Amino acid sequence: MNLTLTVHDDVRLLVPGFTYLAVEARGLVNGPSDTASGALLDDAARRLAERLDGRAPHEDPHMAAWRAAYTAFGAKPSRTRNSAEALARRALADGGLPRVNRLVDAYNAVSVAHLIPVGGEDADHIRGGMSLVRAVGDEPFATAAAGADVVEHPEPGEVVWRDDEGVTCRRWNWRQGTRTRLTDTSVNALFLLESLAPMSRAELEAAGAELAESLEKLSPGARVTVHAPA
Repeated sequence: MNLTLTVHDDVRLLVPGFTYLAVEARGLVNGPSDTASGALLDDAARRLAERLDGRAPHEDPHMAAWRAAYTAFGAKPSRTRNSAEALARRALADGGLPRVNRLVDAYNAVSVAHLIPVGGEDADHIRGGMSLVRAVGDEPFATAAAGADVVEHPEPGEVVWRDDEGVTCRRWNWRQGTRTRLTDTSVNALFLLESLAPMSRAELEAAGAELAESLEKLSPGARVTVHAPA
């Protein structure tokens, strides 16, 4: 993989059971949501409902573990939910899952079906390597508010993904920045699937394999590789 990924020791000490998979995809063809990507989302919502069987998303053991991780670095998990829990709540609501674009739909579907946080970054906009760190508090985070581009900063001690230019995702996997998000013109991407105990390694790998398969179907000819951390 051309991009290096690092998890800082301070994060591992905070949440020892954390692991991830990286799915690297090159030569993708993105575009507006379509029938194929919408079908992935609809199937994911169905599988989620079967999995939860009437329970709320936060009652799932993996989501409970993420709530504990958020509490450990000072976030309020009922206010700033991890991305998988937030998507699951939308999947179960009347409006259903949002349609964003083909690539985002694909990884959102895997996130919901497996109840695992998944993020996607445009690899051509990542500067240097990617690191999961506890923030100092002065790192720039490019986002949008009220329709305008703004720069925010994480709280000191907050767990964030960052590259050499700044934060790419705040509160671990709560909110992605605008600088590296996947757009309709993205062709090269890095997807991160993040898990905590009690999710097993086999469950994590199954989610990664499903995402790789979806990407290959949506973008025939794309080069998709799944990487496990060393």
